[in-house]
Amino acid sequence: MKRHRWTVLALLLGLFVAAGAAACGGDDEESENATTGNAAENVTGSVTLLADWTGPEGESFKAVIEGFKKAYPNVSARYRPSTNLTQDLSTAVEGGNPPDLAAIPSPGIMADYQKRGVLKPLTFAKSDIEQNYSKDWQDLGKLKGTYYGVFFKGANKSTVWYSKKALTDAGVEPPTSFNDLITAMGTIKASGLPPMAIGGSEGWTLTDLFENIYARSAGPDMYRKLAAHEIKWTDPSVTKALTDMGKILDSKNLLGGTAATLQLSFDESCAKVLDVPAQAALNFEGDFVPGVVAGKTNAKAGTDYDFFEFPQVGSSEDLVVSGGNVVIMFKDTPASQALVKYLASPEAGEIWAKRGGFTSPNKNVSADTYASEIDKRAREPVASGGTVVFDLSDQAPGAFGSGDEWTIMQGFLKNPSDVEGTAKKLEDAAAKAYKA
Repeated sequence: MKRHRWTVLALLLGLFVAAGAAACGGDDEESENATTGNAAENVTGSVTLLADWTGPEGESFKAVIEGFKKAYPNVSARYRPSTNLTQDLSTAVEGGNPPDLAAIPSPGIMADYQKRGVLKPLTFAKSDIEQNYSKDWQDLGKLKGTYYGVFFKGANKSTVWYSKKALTDAGVEPPTSFNDLITAMGTIKASGLPPMAIGGSEGWTLTDLFENIYARSAGPDMYRKLAAHEIKWTDPSVTKALTDMGKILDSKNLLGGTAATLQLSFDESCAKVLDVPAQAALNFEGDFVPGVVAGKTNAKAGTDYDFFEFPQVGSSEDLVVSGGNVVIMFKDTPASQALVKYLASPEAGEIWAKRGGFTSPNKNVSADTYASEIDKRAREPVASGGTVVFDLSDQAPGAFGSGDEWTIMQGFLKNPSDVEGTAKKLEDAAAKAYKA
């Protein structure tokens, strides 16, 4: 799974489309269901979906498309993979020739396209979405009460991966509270191994860490308010989370210290922990971490490495910070509607789940179809109907969530004692971006 973030300039340039370039369907009227009263084999036409799944992910999604073709034999369906999704999609929309569908990694970008009148509502799939997704996932696909997106692929971004030997050698059990995590890191450090490897050269890893701390310390309601910029980044709840985050970012906790962490890529940080022997004990990131090192290490999941859920902060409720790919529609045709409804079904998710490297937000995808026990465990909080909050930076305007916030968090990594200054910088940048 790509850790997909959007290039801000490409996004902003590509979203300005001529009026009427792809008129939006009515928000209040439910579109005609393409398959109502018709057998699936009577649906005809063609449909193209653009996304950034390449390599093994691309092959897995092609298998999903093959499943769709079997269900709708008279529809010509094509998957168009992109290694530069932002630019490709922006160019297509700007040129008045968007794909029928796209799977994008950001509800914030979905909102930008909808504001410009180029998206079609998915009201025809309302019953499918509500049958197969929990309320949190339903709400994430809505804009002003109308469905514009359905999430096909999810991610559990509340996992902490660890070397089993490193924790055993240090006499440490996977911690369940944030205080226990800080204590465990000290014990691991005393055993002679760096506690944490973080890919600090990529700012999104730092925003993900902040989001997990903030969601648990402030709670999901405050998290959603911050995501919408209904509260300021100088709020005491933010400075508290930054203070806690600074305890992890102490240079003594990091593989190679602060300077090396700022140079370390995400992929490299995963390999440092999941390799044998491990060079650091812990790596905080999502359920896609094992896929990053697949074929690059002899370590075995469950034997050499495992994960624990991000620890509770204080008396925080159980929740998961998630990411995911939301399917949006630019052209409303019977074939497009059929593919949207298929991707919202358990059958589509189960095809990829069997192949591994996949977490479905669809609660009706059977856990028994997942390729491994680790996949099953990581998937459970995403689709179980519990509290899910979506990656905060992915909900923000691109100039902030994929730009200034990353840079400011990297500055905080350099100086984690500068809590108040960091909060002010975040607020100044957010205020500007949300007004644009």
